[in-house]
Amino acid sequence: MLSRAAKHKVAIYTDVTYTDASAALAALADTYGIATSYWSADGDHITVSDDTLLKTLRALDVHVDPTEESCRAAIQHFHDEAFARPLPPCVVAIQGDAHHINVHVHDGATADVTLTLEDGSQRSIQQVENWAEPRTIDGITWGEATFVLPEDLPLGWHTLHLHSVDGGSEDTDGDAGDAGDAAGADNQGVEPLTASCDVVITPRRLSTADRYVEHPVGGVMAQLYSVRSEESWGIGDFHDLAELARITAEHAHADFLLINPLHAAEPFPPIEDSPYLPTTRRFINPLYIHVESIPEYADLDSETRGRIDALAAPLKDSNHSPDYIRRDPIYSAKLYALRKIHALPRSPERDAAYQDYLAHEGHGLDDFARWCAAQENRDDDATIDFYRWLQWICDQQFHAASTAAYDAGMSIGIMADLAVGVHPAGADATNLAGVLAPGASVGAPADGYNQNGQDWSQPPWHPRKLAEAGYRPWRDMLRTVLRHSGGIRVDHILGLFRLWWIPRGQSPLTGTYVYYDYNALVGILALEAEHAGAVVIGEDLGTFEQWVQDVLAARGIMGTSILWFERSPSVDGPRHQDEYRSLALSSVTTHDLPPTAGYLYGEHIALRDRLGLLIRDTETENSEDLAWQNRILARIGEYGLFDGTALDGHDFDGAARDERGDITDLLVAMHRYIAGTPSALTCASLVDMVGDIKAQNQPGTTHDLYPNWCIPLCDAANTPILIHDLPALPLFRAVAEASRRR
Repeated sequence: MLSRAAKHKVAIYTDVTYTDASAALAALADTYGIATSYWSADGDHITVSDDTLLKTLRALDVHVDPTEESCRAAIQHFHDEAFARPLPPCVVAIQGDAHHINVHVHDGATADVTLTLEDGSQRSIQQVENWAEPRTIDGITWGEATFVLPEDLPLGWHTLHLHSVDGGSEDTDGDAGDAGDAAGADNQGVEPLTASCDVVITPRRLSTADRYVEHPVGGVMAQLYSVRSEESWGIGDFHDLAELARITAEHAHADFLLINPLHAAEPFPPIEDSPYLPTTRRFINPLYIHVESIPEYADLDSETRGRIDALAAPLKDSNHSPDYIRRDPIYSAKLYALRKIHALPRSPERDAAYQDYLAHEGHGLDDFARWCAAQENRDDDATIDFYRWLQWICDQQFHAASTAAYDAGMSIGIMADLAVGVHPAGADATNLAGVLAPGASVGAPADGYNQNGQDWSQPPWHPRKLAEAGYRPWRDMLRTVLRHSGGIRVDHILGLFRLWWIPRGQSPLTGTYVYYDYNALVGILALEAEHAGAVVIGEDLGTFEQWVQDVLAARGIMGTSILWFERSPSVDGPRHQDEYRSLALSSVTTHDLPPTAGYLYGEHIALRDRLGLLIRDTETENSEDLAWQNRILARIGEYGLFDGTALDGHDFDGAARDERGDITDLLVAMHRYIAGTPSALTCASLVDMVGDIKAQNQPGTTHDLYPNWCIPLCDAANTPILIHDLPALPLFRAVAEASRRR
C-alpha cells in the first residue's frame, strides 16, 4: 500500500483534468519535449496533429494508445522512473556555477557522494536542504537528497559516485548525507546502492573568438571536391586542399579556408554525392586521399605503377572538363591503388605512427572499420585493417594540409564543416543505433528555401538515450573532427536546441519539433573546441526563436549572417553595416544558394521553378526578390561602395535584373560591404571569386532532380578553373582585395 506521502506525490502528476484524449496526448508529448504547436516561417501558429504526436512518441520508444488513461499512465511512468533513478544519466554544468544535483536512495538510507576529477584527484560534495517527500514506486520507497558541485571545478570530464546504505545496516563516519529520517518498512532487505555518472564541466564562454572580435579577419569558403589541379583524379583532394590554402592565404589575404564536410561516404561505389548525408560524421571520406602523396606509393613495382597511372590518366584529363563530377569511377580507381599500397610493408617509424593513431581513435575506429568490411561481406583481419589504414592516411593528409595553411600565414587554418546527421543505412546508424531514433527523419518545415519542407532522411539523436550514454558519442565525434581543424562550422546548429522530426516515410509538412538539452550539447561543443583551440560558427539560419542566438552568443559561439537575409533591426530595409553582429561569420552568400552572379540573375527562382519546388507563382517570386535585391544594392550605394564605377549614383529602384550594371562592380561592392561590417569573421565564396553561376546544391532535391554536389569550379562561361589559375584571374584578384579586412 502506498504511504500518505507517496499518494500525495502521485497526485501531483496524475490528478489532472483533461477535456479529452487529445489533451492528455498533448501533455504526454510535452513531457517528452515534443512540440504540440509551433510558429511557421510565415508567422502562422500551427497545431500539431495527434497522429504526428503519437508517431513521434513511438520514435522515442513511448508506445501508448490514443486514450486519456494510457497517456496519463505514461506520464506517471516518466516521473516514477526519474525518481527511482539514483543519479542523473549525466551532469553537464558551467564552470563557476553552483550546480545542484538530485540523488535518489531508499528512504532513510545514507547518500555518500564523491567526485573523481579527470586527473584522478578526489573532491568532496556538499549536501544542501531538500524538502521533497518520499515516494513508493514498485514496492520500494525512495527519498531525494540534493548536492551542490564546487564552483572551482576545472574544465573537463569528471565522475560522480554515489554509495548508499540503508539506515542501521552499516556503520558510517557521520559525514554521509541522509535522504530521510529512517529506513522505510517497504525497504527491508534491499541491497545497498552504488552508482556513478559523468560530470562535464564546460566553459561559461568559449574564448577562441575573442581575438577576432578585437581584430577581425577574412577567409574563403570552397567546396573541396569542386576545386581541382592538374594532378587531381577528377576531384579535389588533400593535396589540392593544401595548395588552395596556400594560394588563398598568399593571394586573397585569407586567415581561414572553410570547406564542405569531409565525412566518410559508403566504403566503396556506389557512394553518396552529398557531403551532408554521410555514413559517419566522425571519420573522413578516403575519396579525398591524394594517392601519390602516400610515402609507400614510391615502393610500388613498375608494373603496378603503370596500371595505376593508366587508371588515373582519364580522370586527370577530366579536370579540364565542365562535366559533372562522377565520384564512383574516381573512387573505384583510387581504391585499386590504395589496396595495392596498403599491402606494402611500412617502415618501423611509419608503423609506430599507425599504431599510435589506432590507440588514439580506439573502439570507434574499430567499429567503423568492421562495418565497412561487413559491407563487402568480409570480416577478415586484412580487410578490417585496410579500412582502419584508410582513416590513418586521411588523418595524415588532412594534418599536412592544415600545417600548410598555417605555414602560409593563416591564423585559423582549415575550418571543418559538421553535417546535421547521417545516412539512415550508414555506419553511424548501425554503430550508434543505441542513441538514435530511426523511426523519425530529420528535416525542415516549409520555409523560403523549400515551400514543401525538406526531408533529409537522417535519423536524429534520441535525446534521452544520448544523455544515458553520457553524451560520449557527441564528444568523440567532435574530438576527431577538431583534431586538425582550427575551426568548425556546425550546420543547422539550431538542431542542438530543437530538430524537425518527420515520421519516417511521411511528408515534411507532417513533422514537429523535438527539443534537446541544449545546455549539454552546446556546453560540450564549447568544451571540446576550447580544448582544441578552435573557433565555432553556428549556422543559425532558418526558423528559430530569438533567444537561441542569445544563448549561442553568451557561450562564445559565432552565428552566421548572409547579406541577402539580413534585415535592419532599426529601420525597414536591409541591415546597415554597423548593425551586423560582431560575433558572427558574415558573407554575401552560402552553399545553399547559387553563386552571387547567378543569384543576381534570379537563378535561385528559375531553378526552383524548373524543379517544381515553388508554391507561389514565378512572377510574384521574381518581383519580390528583385525588389529586395535592389534595396540591398541601394543600401550598399549609400556607403559609397560604387564610387569610381559606372554604378556611382545609380538608382536601383525599379531596375530590372539586366539594368544593374557590370557584374564585377556588383560583386566587388557587395564584398566590400561585408568586409566593412564589425563581424569577427567574413568570408568570400570561391565561386563568386571566379564568376560561377551554377548552384552547388538545391535544398530539398535529390540527384534525379538536380546534380547536387557534383558541379566543378567554372567561370561564367562554364570554363573549368584549376587552382593554379586563380591568382591570374582579374575577378579573383578584385574580389580578394574587396574582401580584405582593414
